Amino acid sequence: MSSGAHRRSTVAVKDALRELRNQLALLNHQVSARVALKDVDLECLELIARHGPLSPSAVARRAGLHPATMTGILDRLQKGGWIVRERDPEAADRRSVAVRAVPGRTGELFRLYAGMNTAMDELCAGYSEDELALIAGFLRRATAAGQAETAALTGG
Repeated sequence: MSSGAHRRSTVAVKDALRELRNQLALLNHQVSARVALKDVDLECLELIARHGPLSPSAVARRAGLHPATMTGILDRLQKGGWIVRERDPEAADRRSVAVRAVPGRTGELFRLYAGMNTAMDELCAGYSEDELALIAGFLRRATAAGQAETAALTGG
């Protein structure tokens, strides 16, 4: 492939990723509105559900947010019954807290994302296992690049 064609293909991929990011942000906004959460609250809940239990500072780091901002988010999530804060028995500091998602609440979110999950299953059915492995690898690498840039912008 010529350098001009490669450059055009790269631009097309980056444009498609921006469009995907925008569309997923709109979907997440609709989901967060349905469960009376702010968009950032939903994003932090997702981090906690996928990677938790986590300390509040670990959630803040992963989300690229200031710890004081995280306190307000965790307060809202706890008040809404989405998370619990528990003493971390494995921490050296007995005051340490771990945050975990309340398992029973995630069903509500799964139902709201069910249409998108079905659409993704149908989309993936049209690709071979090798193609899906390539796509998944690309998306993991793109995610890692985004995490690195988030850390750079937040000083982490």
